[in-house]
Amino acid sequence: MRIAKPILLVTTPIGLAIGLYEGWRLAGGLVFIMAALMLVIAVAFGSVVYTIRRERKEEERKKAAAAEQPPPLDR
Repeated sequence: MRIAKPILLVTTPIGLAIGLYEGWRLAGGLVFIMAALMLVIAVAFGSVVYTIRRERKEEERKKAAAAEQPPPLDR
């Protein structure tokens, strides 16, 4: 993972740019539909990441609040 992650972070945008260029060469204006699809996928992926981070933060906040409360008395 140490090498794979930086390689993926570099090659993915390069591959998308090359794909858009080739789409422009082959299909002309249809490349705008391709770009719109890529944008929709990126927004969907970003919203998933945002939701996961928000839920993780909320869970950590609940754990911290539970740790601060004194234990209940058993009667």
